[in-house]
Amino acid sequence: MKIYETLIIGGGQAGFSVAYFLRRYKIDYLILDDQDKAGGSWLQTWDSLKLFSPTQFSSLSGWAMPKGNKEYPSKMDFIRYMEQYQARYKFNIERQTKVLEVYKMDFGFKVKTKTGYYYCKTLVSATGTAQNPFIPKYTNKEQFSGTMLHSSNYKNADTFKNKSVLIVGGGNSGSQILAEVSKVANTQWVTMTEPSFLPDDIDGRYLFNDATDKFYGKLGKTKAGSKTSLSDIVMVQSVKEARNRGILHAKRPFKAFYKHGVIWEDDTKTKFDVVIWCTGFKANLKHLQKLDIIENNKIETSYTQCKKLPNLWLVGYGSWTGFASATIYGVGKTARHTVNNIVSLLRT
Repeated sequence: MKIYETLIIGGGQAGFSVAYFLRRYKIDYLILDDQDKAGGSWLQTWDSLKLFSPTQFSSLSGWAMPKGNKEYPSKMDFIRYMEQYQARYKFNIERQTKVLEVYKMDFGFKVKTKTGYYYCKTLVSATGTAQNPFIPKYTNKEQFSGTMLHSSNYKNADTFKNKSVLIVGGGNSGSQILAEVSKVANTQWVTMTEPSFLPDDIDGRYLFNDATDKFYGKLGKTKAGSKTSLSDIVMVQSVKEARNRGILHAKRPFKAFYKHGVIWEDDTKTKFDVVIWCTGFKANLKHLQKLDIIENNKIETSYTQCKKLPNLWLVGYGSWTGFASATIYGVGKTARHTVNNIVSLLRT
């Protein structure tokens, strides 16, 4: 029975970032990934997705994404970069290996997958959120006779031509999908609050730096100013074009569904053929349920280290596992910190 020093569950940007730093210390590690190729959750995103930072701010640790002929990389640009990143650093990885359950053992952990068992002294969970889409509860939702899908299942607007489409969610995914679908369909956008748009000349690089400054309590201001948020909408070209068409107007949430559509707070009704939920994701922690450490879909951590099981780390799930750890640009910091912890534990 081979016992790895470290197993990493998940071969996306978080898993790769941890592996990059582990290899520096010659740790005997293995990545377990359920996909058949590099790309992580980016493989499931919609076709026209654009990153909202230039290549140099959309790169993982150690090696910058090669510049293309456009300022903002596409989904496929980033997937190709991840393929090259994996090849460059020769990561030890088992693909098409879905982790089902994790068990605590005296020496560390036993990991059950669809293809067999793996064993390790330390474990990094880096499964992200993409496989756990969130759809809010609404009265009579089950009565709606139209089509419902989450943004994770949206690919392109081809099937929505001449239909009436409700798009729910005020983030970057909601605005980009709205911009695309509105070209072929009659759309209505619904957001919890009035959407917050960044100035045209501000993108993810300034947004992240500004948020980082505020997080660490620095007094200086970046170009983005002092009122930006990582949830603000970046004005990529498709969203600018939608604004020029007068599309970026959102209503506040409806109160219920009925068979043919939704009922608004004033009891008026609107018919819709399709509802696209751009309402985000929750952490994918199903594989850790047997450890009895999950509360309200989170695990109590000290930075990325699990408090109840100190040889387990959580990387890339959002702010509770390190500031901006769910972003390409931010995950490297938490990955480096995690690996320092792992090396300290294994080498002492």
